[in-house]
Amino acid sequence: MSSVPHLGDFIDETQTAEEKIKEEQEELYTSQKGELLKKHHMKKSIKCSVCDEAFIDEVSFYLKRHMKTHTGEKPYTCDTCEKRFSNSSGLKKHMISHTGEKPYSCKTCGKRFVSSSYLKIHIQNHTGEKLYPCKTCGKVFSCSYHLKIHFRIHTGEKPYSCKTCGKSFRLSDTLLHHMRTHTGERPYPCNTCGKLFKDTSTLKIHIRSHTGEKPYTCSVCGKQFKSVSPLTQHLRTHTGERPYFCETCGKSFIQRSHMLRHMTVHTDEKT
Repeated sequence: MSSVPHLGDFIDETQTAEEKIKEEQEELYTSQKGELLKKHHMKKSIKCSVCDEAFIDEVSFYLKRHMKTHTGEKPYTCDTCEKRFSNSSGLKKHMISHTGEKPYSCKTCGKRFVSSSYLKIHIQNHTGEKLYPCKTCGKVFSCSYHLKIHFRIHTGEKPYSCKTCGKSFRLSDTLLHHMRTHTGERPYPCNTCGKLFKDTSTLKIHIRSHTGEKPYTCSVCGKQFKSVSPLTQHLRTHTGERPYFCETCGKSFIQRSHMLRHMTVHTDEKT
C-alpha cells in the first residue's frame, strides 16, 4: 500500500536551503506556537516586556520581530516604491510584486507561484489535504484552531480576561502567567539558591546569574546579555530608536521605565 503524499513531497527542489529554514521557522511560530507552549512549558523562556506574550527560546528571533508591532519600527524599505516593512521577509515577498518572479513550483504539474502559501493551497488539488489560509495575510495553517488563534492578531480579539483587574489576553496561557501577579504564586524554585519565580522564563533568566551564561549578543558591538529584553533596549543605543513618548511634552525615551519616571515631573507640577 503506497503512502499518502504530503505537501513537502511536492515542493520544488530548486528552493534554497535558506528558504526552507525560514519556512520551517515561520511554521513553528504560526501553526504550532500555541500547541508547543502548552506541551513544553519548560521551553517558555522569553516574554514580551510590553504585552507579556510568551515566546519559545528556540525562536527568540520572533520576539524581536513581535516587538516591532509595539514600536512601529519599519527599517526595511523597497527601493522601487519606498514602501516600508518591519522585517526582511516581508520586504522580500513584496519585491516579487515588482519583479514578477514565481520561485515556488509544483512538482506534480509544474505550475509556479509567487509564495509558498499559494503553492501549498494549490497542492491540495493533488493531495486532497485540507488547509486553512488566513484571508487577511495569506498564512496557511494545518487546522482551523491554529487559524482561529492566529486571526486574533488581525482582529485584536483578546477573549481571556483577568477577573481581578480586567486586563485581557489573546492566549489562555498568557492569562495564567498574568494571574500570578495577583496571587503571588511562585511555583518555580531555583535549585541553586532557592529563590522562587512565577514562571519558567524568569527562572531561566535568573539561573544565568549563577552560570554566567549570556546567550544574546549585539550584532553591532558584540556586547552580550542574559535575556533578549536588555538586548532590545541596548540596540536602541545604536539605532537611535526611542519608542516611548511622553503624552504631555512629547519627549521620547529608549525604555518605558525612563518614560514613567519622567512623567512624575509633570505630576509634581500639578500638585
